[in-house]
Amino acid sequence: MMATDWKHISLLAMCLLLMVSCKQKKDADSASQIGVDYKQVSIPQFEADSAVAYIEAQMAFGPRTPGAAAWKRCGDWIVRQMNHWCDTVYVQDFHTDLWDGTPATGCNIVGSLRPKAAQRVVLAAHWDSRLWADHDPDPSKHHSAVPGANDGASGAAMLMELARIMHTMPPSVGVDFVFFDLEDQGIPEWASTYEDNTWCKGSQYWAKHRHVPYYTAAYGILFDMVATFNPRYTQEEVSRTFAPGLTRRLWRAAASLGYGHIFISQPTAPILDDHLYVNQIADIPMVDIVQNSATESFFPHWHTTTDDLDHVSPQTLATVAHVVLATLYADYPHQP
Repeated sequence: MMATDWKHISLLAMCLLLMVSCKQKKDADSASQIGVDYKQVSIPQFEADSAVAYIEAQMAFGPRTPGAAAWKRCGDWIVRQMNHWCDTVYVQDFHTDLWDGTPATGCNIVGSLRPKAAQRVVLAAHWDSRLWADHDPDPSKHHSAVPGANDGASGAAMLMELARIMHTMPPSVGVDFVFFDLEDQGIPEWASTYEDNTWCKGSQYWAKHRHVPYYTAAYGILFDMVATFNPRYTQEEVSRTFAPGLTRRLWRAAASLGYGHIFISQPTAPILDDHLYVNQIADIPMVDIVQNSATESFFPHWHTTTDDLDHVSPQTLATVAHVVLATLYADYPHQP
């Protein structure tokens, strides 16, 4: 496998993996879901400027790399913010090793809305930023930290803004906002080895040790790199295999809302991301909304020192939120 394709598992390997481990999910569309007019679904108002402010706040701490002071300050700040909007906030510390055996401490953060509701939905993202800018065009920067505006901060900001607005107009389901840590610390390109499971340490841990015993959810949605300019979201193989019904609904909602040119109904290769472990281990059908450029690795500034605030699009954040909110509230309408 080419090192630049670290998230693209070989199709053969993934197919074998899915054949061994995939269980049939109860994730089919009902007749009422197929006939939904998503333009008429009542949803809370997403404020893109507010989401951008949460990206800016994370960036002000500095790179959120394992063990760094910026990582600790940012994690504490996320907990404080989520306590404003959620009924319960769980902090899940865990210990692991990085790809080279270096010990690392991670921290998953879970904000729960309506924690006593039996039926639940997971909205998730990773909040760490990468230790190594190993995709930077300047080789001298390959050991520098990635700022992580899109790859990290955008997903976390999406969760925070969604929690803020859904708190005032909750859907008829419990919602858990899960911030995974240590997603982006897998083997760098300059290393002489490769292993899939060096990525997504936080979701691997959470899938095995959920924040509530016996926790499950109807489905989940993962946000990754959701503030890029020229957004392009395709139906990647892991999402289509484990969560086919939800994948169809999200892309159907996008087309109905006029975003069919952004949410493209195109099957694409599997991507190694946090949703793989949520699907495989936790047995929760989860879809990955992740930037998937047609001509390059995700987006031009992926895993470089230029993944910064200059390349954040408020409109992209608003588009993704509109699709997700319309889908979620069509499934679970607000009940005053």
